[in-house]
Amino acid sequence: MRTQRIDLDRADLPDAQRVLTPDALDFVAALHREFDPRRRELLGRRAQRRQRFQAGETPDFLSETSSVRSDPAWRVAPTPADLDDRRVEITGPAERKMMINALNSGARVFMSDFEDALSPTWGNVIAGQGNVIDAVRGTIAFESPEGKSYRLNPQTATLVVRPRGWHLPEAHMRVDGETVSGSLFDFGLFVFHNARELLERGSGPYLYLPKLESHLEARLWNDVFLAAQDRLGVPRGSIRATVLIETILAAFEMEEILYELRDHAAGLNAGRWDYMFSIIKQFGRRSDFVWPGRSQVTMAVPFMVAYTDLLVRTCHARGAHAIGGMAAFVPNRRDAEATEQALQKVREDKLRESGQGFDGTWVAHPDLVGVATDIFDHALADPEGEGSGPLNQKHRLREDVKVAAADLLDFGVPGGTLREQDLRSNLSVALQYINAWFGGNGAAAIFNLMEDAATAEIARSQLWQWVQRQATLDDGRSVTADLYRTLHGEELAKLGGSGEGRLDAASKLLRRIVLESEFTEFMTVPAYEQLRAFETDA
Repeated sequence: MRTQRIDLDRADLPDAQRVLTPDALDFVAALHREFDPRRRELLGRRAQRRQRFQAGETPDFLSETSSVRSDPAWRVAPTPADLDDRRVEITGPAERKMMINALNSGARVFMSDFEDALSPTWGNVIAGQGNVIDAVRGTIAFESPEGKSYRLNPQTATLVVRPRGWHLPEAHMRVDGETVSGSLFDFGLFVFHNARELLERGSGPYLYLPKLESHLEARLWNDVFLAAQDRLGVPRGSIRATVLIETILAAFEMEEILYELRDHAAGLNAGRWDYMFSIIKQFGRRSDFVWPGRSQVTMAVPFMVAYTDLLVRTCHARGAHAIGGMAAFVPNRRDAEATEQALQKVREDKLRESGQGFDGTWVAHPDLVGVATDIFDHALADPEGEGSGPLNQKHRLREDVKVAAADLLDFGVPGGTLREQDLRSNLSVALQYINAWFGGNGAAAIFNLMEDAATAEIARSQLWQWVQRQATLDDGRSVTADLYRTLHGEELAKLGGSGEGRLDAASKLLRRIVLESEFTEFMTVPAYEQLRAFETDA
């Protein structure tokens, strides 16, 4: 007979008493018992598909769902008023001061992140839920050690929360002896504490959904939404979700994903680094591509243009928002010339997105909100010079876009070259980021960029591909395991690693997953085990 119990690791943290209430935990446990078997089944399906693609099968648009794609009639539910203008969205971890600054930044939307930008220590996760509770009620505040006070402005960005992906656990909570899904944990606590309050304030529980690989995973989320709304006694359709199309397999099922979530869908988002990471994960051993350094795989290369054009067309045909990718630059106030050069690149990127028909875009720093807003204000201006213009570009149906499977799968990067510096850059960034993540910081400023877990994933996946394929550098050398070990040691020494501690644990993890012949599906899974060990030792 199965026992009915809930076990927690430490409930004595600040905010735990108001976040981990008995009713809230029962709510999460109910979601776990109902939906975790399907979650595990779908994760198994991911592994099976990956094996088929590694064996040479080529993905395509699904024949079994062609009726969904060919039916012109269906649309997603109308967008709530406070989520209709999404011209600039700022993202960041659910950390108190950063949340206040982001909500006050002038962006239309703030995505409070429990996924790639948050190191999932138990303290961070619980504090993040407490911060969201306060942000929803307008009471969030922060006093710095220097005595500076942070409070919310009268007008703030619309709040959206990103829970962890289906693959990530929350090992600090167990239900009936089973570890709870990080997705259900983050989502469950957020909606339990805040859904009614948000609706009473004229908003709603809005979400970003990461790392989906199929419409069946979207269907699971939709069923979770229905169950949660029914249990909470809020109207069905109150929850609205934007899906990050950040895996190559999801790119083939965009319409089906919107269809499964149609009563809860708010849009799709184009996520650059995770999209590239997923391509290497699925097809990194293919003989027809080895990418240059990540900075050369821009959004303007053909396969990325095909992916983003298709995303815009798909969204607008179904009445959904299409949200562009991240501007991760962090202004350097000590180097005005470098800052201006970087800002010009941001402007060019946002001009490209607005020209494609995106309804909005992402930035990682408050200083970029004005730059991106100016671009989208111009794109949304009334062409007759009367009034304020539309709030989005959904009227641009992009019927000119014709994307075939071959366009999504042609991974060539014209003119790309691989240099030793590309290896060193990926090495240094991955080492620095994993070290920061082990220290509880999931959003780290490195080389004037705000980096998150997606950065480490693309960096280490490129390193893995270069080593496994023995890619050729521009000077004729091959990227052998021995060359990698040499460069790894040199970059580690530059950062001061040589013995024990977080940096050396980061070094061991990175070295192992780069040199292993089998690709580690998600770096954050073994990294989470190490993070837990650091928590236990603290």
